[in-house]
Amino acid sequence: MHNFLKKIESISVKVDQELLPGQSKRFIQQIEFMLEIDKLKHVLRKTILMDRSRQENSAEHSWHIALTVFLFSEYAKDQEIDLCRVMKMLLVHDLVEIDASDTYCYDNQGRQDQARREQKGAERIFNMLPSDQARFFRGLWDEFEDRNTPESRYANALDRFQPFLNNYFTEGQTWRENHVTSGQVMHRMQPVLDGAPVLGGFVKILIDDAVRKGYLWE
Repeated sequence: MHNFLKKIESISVKVDQELLPGQSKRFIQQIEFMLEIDKLKHVLRKTILMDRSRQENSAEHSWHIALTVFLFSEYAKDQEIDLCRVMKMLLVHDLVEIDASDTYCYDNQGRQDQARREQKGAERIFNMLPSDQARFFRGLWDEFEDRNTPESRYANALDRFQPFLNNYFTEGQTWRENHVTSGQVMHRMQPVLDGAPVLGGFVKILIDDAVRKGYLWE
């Protein structure tokens, strides 16, 4: 924790607690949370950038897919979904990786305790917030994980689609390094078919092409 209150008290100009926005305790919790989630910028993923210069970080991933919510909205399976809620889910869903780190989706050993690590991270990170916001953020995270609503299914579709495109358009560098098969990728892409079938059809085309070009093991 960054102990925002102590930093405020160290400012040479005295800050009256009553001048802090809202109730001072609430504002301090919000600032602490904001400073804490900066750590997501340091969580590296297996996915590499399009220019192959380095690994993508989780904050970049969250921003990228949040933007696609509106970009690809016409392909969502359910056209009545709340797009703003989808975006909120995508901005929140990876915050637990501050504690749990990113788990490579084809790392079977690492995935064995992934849920436990992420649940523990969710408990600590979201509970830094004032109670009403903690419930709201945690609710978004749980909804994304459960995939029981049209919004969460579309969110999951985009979450799978973005790294898939990165892998394909970097000539399967990460796939090839980890000996990933087309069957593994097709299984991983099932949420795309569930939440955005048109995008899912495009995924199938690219998987077949990736096999032909040697980006994926058959």
